[in-house]
Amino acid sequence: MTPAQDVFARLEQLNSIGASLSKEQDTDTLLERILIAAMELTRADGGSLYLMDEAADNLGFAILRNNSLELALGGTTGKPVELPPLPLRQPTGEPNDSMVAVWAVLHNETVNIGNAYTEAGFDFSGPKNFDQRTGYHSKSFLTIPMKDHEDQIIGVLQLINATDHLTHETVTFSKADQSLAESLASQAAIALTKRRLILQQEALFESFINVINGAIDEKSPYTGGHCQRVPELTMMLAEATTAHQEGPLASFEMTDRDRYELKIAGLLHDCGKITTPIHVVDKATKLQTIFDRIELVETRFELLKRDAEIQALRETLALRETKDAAAEAQIMVGCTQALATLAQEFDLLRHCNTGGESMSLQDQERVRQIGSTRTWRNRHQAVMPALSENEMENLTIKAGTLTGMERQEINHHIVATINMLEALPWPRHLSRVPEYAGGHHERMDGQGYPRGLKGADMSLQARMMAVADIFEALTASDRPYKQGMTLSKSLGILANFARNGHIDPELYEVFVRSGVYRQYGEKFLNATQLDEVDEARLLVQARAVT
Repeated sequence: MTPAQDVFARLEQLNSIGASLSKEQDTDTLLERILIAAMELTRADGGSLYLMDEAADNLGFAILRNNSLELALGGTTGKPVELPPLPLRQPTGEPNDSMVAVWAVLHNETVNIGNAYTEAGFDFSGPKNFDQRTGYHSKSFLTIPMKDHEDQIIGVLQLINATDHLTHETVTFSKADQSLAESLASQAAIALTKRRLILQQEALFESFINVINGAIDEKSPYTGGHCQRVPELTMMLAEATTAHQEGPLASFEMTDRDRYELKIAGLLHDCGKITTPIHVVDKATKLQTIFDRIELVETRFELLKRDAEIQALRETLALRETKDAAAEAQIMVGCTQALATLAQEFDLLRHCNTGGESMSLQDQERVRQIGSTRTWRNRHQAVMPALSENEMENLTIKAGTLTGMERQEINHHIVATINMLEALPWPRHLSRVPEYAGGHHERMDGQGYPRGLKGADMSLQARMMAVADIFEALTASDRPYKQGMTLSKSLGILANFARNGHIDPELYEVFVRSGVYRQYGEKFLNATQLDEVDEARLLVQARAVT
């Protein structure tokens, strides 16, 4: 091969390398490929790649390779380069011009040295000590600063010991070597900068998401952890489904991009809660708004007690002239009974004010009776009902603490989530985020909200998030209106949901068989919630025909 043919062949190799570098997504692999490509292109026996640390004002080793010594550190090897960084300044503040890699940065120039052992002006004590330890002979050096699109130096590519392709002797890097290496360094810097910018954008985007979730946390400490736990549980279930090798879900796979898309959807699945009124989100009791209105009801009943006592005393005083002891005693008995009845009625109202899984029809009717028959007088002597219509509506809520209107306000958060997410200009690899995040309240049987989608209309990822959302809510111990359930009780409820068309039964089976529920429990739940689980019974329960 003639010299001209050799250069032409290496130019073609350079073009091929540049194209492959632009496609690399992993930073460690990218750095490794840059150095190896530069060594192959210039027939260098070894080399290092340094990255600029502007905050520390130094160059740090990222990759180190040496073919003769079969040495490979950094990159994808998992073996760190345990060498100290090169400071750009002396302790006195003077430029550290004695080190060739630093000199290339400070002067923004390539340095081509034929023989480090005879070169004057640079401190090669580091390579010489390396040679002494290993028996190697570091002779020729080609050191190239790597600059980004703003002409800022982001690193240094240093190649060692150019090898003649015919004699295999160590020679000086030729002008052609230098030109090709500089061209590669330029392309590599662009590829590295592109990757860094993408990572910075992702970090910025995730930070923005965390700001939103942080605002929800500040708004409601009771549901703040939910925004962090659901994404993690969703990813656990997704990985378990990927590893599942049986049944209808055996073919499910995820790429790294798929994982990232699902992660973002999980983090944003409840972003619409930022629009939900705080008194609805944190409604711990049925009468709670800005404060618990049971206190107002209690005040009215205290007034009713006072009025009963006053009435009894008035009637007693009216009998003073007749001195009818039996009548007075009867009045006091009646007063005592009236006070006891009032106390019982208020105790019932206080009990009903605490939300539960199901309020009996008898208690609901008793509350309505109290509200419609009991009256009190305000400071204007106007007769007022003991309970307002709104208070009776709240106190007779059958399950939980929310009225129908308040439940709609809570449910609206998913509509707000969808509207917020669909308004964003998502890139192609995140285009399904609105669908994943917006579908976690849909049901397999089409009775979910807001769109009433059926299982066939929902992505598997949205169905995963639905399972994670429900399980987190059942086991969460930071809600103001309930205690966190045990694993067995929560899984039993999920089994019923799988059977009646609420959640995907195939995903429920993966959830149970993979042990994801326990992995999650050990990380997030209290020890008292981690009870024994009869997985076989639960799986039968989930498949039973009703």
